[in-house]
Amino acid sequence: MGERLQRIGKEVLLVGVLALILFSARSSLADHYIVPTSSMEYTLMPGDRVLVNKTAYGLRVPFLKWQLTRGDQPGVGEIVVFDSPETGKRLIKRVVAVGSDTIEVRDGHLFLNGENMALPQDPSIETLGTHRALLNLSRPGGNYPVQQIPSGYVLVMGDFRGNSHDGRIFGFIPETAIYGRAVAVFLRRNEGLVWRPL
Repeated sequence: MGERLQRIGKEVLLVGVLALILFSARSSLADHYIVPTSSMEYTLMPGDRVLVNKTAYGLRVPFLKWQLTRGDQPGVGEIVVFDSPETGKRLIKRVVAVGSDTIEVRDGHLFLNGENMALPQDPSIETLGTHRALLNLSRPGGNYPVQQIPSGYVLVMGDFRGNSHDGRIFGFIPETAIYGRAVAVFLRRNEGLVWRPL
């Protein structure tokens, strides 16, 4: 009886250690995010499951916000995950400008450092760095005056410009507040398993 209890105890301990390792990896290395709203249409759709690289901008202590190492700086066009500075709720948005950039929005269209980011042949697509934003302009969302982004901060926006509560409302966010970079959509409603790099 005693040996059996010891064996069960060891197995429970092993399962506990493995669970802690898995949860730590999810907290610090990689995770997935379920898109809750239409604010990122048409790049991301409600219900999309997105793979998030949590080491892209630096390694953090599991379950905490302490940064151990510095990774890449967020780049224009990247889709990132962070906590809302207003509510603390986890959000997913696109970085549209970084430190020292000048930004303006006219009728939902982005002007970065004075240049219109929309493709001339298709204004519903914007080219941001090496990324393409597939915009939903059914509600363009008005204008945003010319602003310069302070060093160490970014401006984030949704691709559905008229239906996104984003940096135009809550302001710039520090680069250090970003948890990770969205890598790809791996599951989409009505399509099943997919792989759509972001």
